[in-house]
Amino acid sequence: MGNRVGIMGGTFNPIHYGHLRLALTAQEQILLDKVLFMPSGTSYMKSNVLETQKRVDMVALAIEEYPQFELSLIEAQKAGNTYTFETLQDLKKSDPDTQYFFIIGADSLFQLEQWRCPELIFELTTLVCAVRDDYTIDSIRQKGDVLSKLGADIVYLNSPKWDISSTEIRARVRQGMPIHDWVPPKVVYYIEQEHLYYEED
Repeated sequence: MGNRVGIMGGTFNPIHYGHLRLALTAQEQILLDKVLFMPSGTSYMKSNVLETQKRVDMVALAIEEYPQFELSLIEAQKAGNTYTFETLQDLKKSDPDTQYFFIIGADSLFQLEQWRCPELIFELTTLVCAVRDDYTIDSIRQKGDVLSKLGADIVYLNSPKWDISSTEIRARVRQGMPIHDWVPPKVVYYIEQEHLYYEED
């Protein structure tokens, strides 16, 4: 049997401690060999996202002290819109023996049916879901039951709720407020040096 590899996808605009803690929790609880941090390229679901290279740079800085985390540019380097099912197909083609675990927050679980080809996502990966935002574990499990009937295999993490959001971080930067409690030091420095998020996005 091949490796057990987690996937942390997202815009990472910017990456923060919530992302890192979620990846660590998933790795510990479901025994992952490594976690791929996968910044999106062009997102068809979000607009006004910071340019790809700067988001990639911040992810690289945030994970460099974690040997079990790895930067993946499979979506960042893709031209045009990126879709999760295509990314998973590409990963399975290049490494068919690896078992992939797609790590998501509860907000994404409730949106999955609107993603492109969700049935292929369910076929290619195990979903790993954490509590996030205003969802209770009961509502998450109820949604999971619905998706399971569509073919999804879902693992629920036993994790605390981290109230950190990239949107709030960007707002704090614009207001001149500190973000050191939410963002790794090297990423804070990068944001300051590149003068990111100081204007309305």
